[in-house]
Amino acid sequence: MANIVLVHGSCHGGWCWKKVTPFLRNNGNVVYTPTLTGLGERTHLASKDIGLDTHILDIVQEFEYEDLDEVILVGHSYGGMVVGGVADKVPKRIKRLVYLDGYIPQDKKSAFDIIPGLEEIYKERALKELGKEWLVAPYEPQVWGVTDPPDIRWVKPRLSPMPWHTHDQHASLTNPEAINIPKTYISCTEYDNFHFMAQRAKSAGWDYHELKTGHDAMITAPKELAGLIESICESN
Repeated sequence: MANIVLVHGSCHGGWCWKKVTPFLRNNGNVVYTPTLTGLGERTHLASKDIGLDTHILDIVQEFEYEDLDEVILVGHSYGGMVVGGVADKVPKRIKRLVYLDGYIPQDKKSAFDIIPGLEEIYKERALKELGKEWLVAPYEPQVWGVTDPPDIRWVKPRLSPMPWHTHDQHASLTNPEAINIPKTYISCTEYDNFHFMAQRAKSAGWDYHELKTGHDAMITAPKELAGLIESICESN
């Protein structure tokens, strides 16, 4: 049995893990799927002040209020920035960091700094016509490899605009205790945008795995993803 916290990526919410959690919980794991402020069922809280630090605090608070220790902390996509920041804040509570096709944060760098061309894409997708240039329109589900029609119908209305400052706020990674937390990278091989991140993890000697699926593996390959997360938990 493990304590598993699943952190979603840009434009998603805790809802996106719905297909994965039954597999994990059926085997006795305790699973948490928090939604980051301003996204998912918390879109009513969206504001121009929401940044990366807000989302890091969301997860730190989850740890505090649920009394979580020995956590397998999983970050999908942008969620990698979040879990890296959480590890810097509460390293002793984390057993392993798992980056699911995730951004690998770097100290004093933003998401825009570490992902080439992303800032220009965000500028193009900013909701200027609504007077909300601080919000960025979500992509179509197909961009993330969601192609099954029922899945598209489920995912599309649940995707929400992303607050701009989540991506231009620099990470602060200064806690030396966080360096020694074991790390795993799961690469979704049918989405090549983050292959350079996967290569970085491999070069650093991280535990490394691949899933032959698109970027939203929790939707397109939930059973396989759950099995992989469980095997990672068991290896600790």
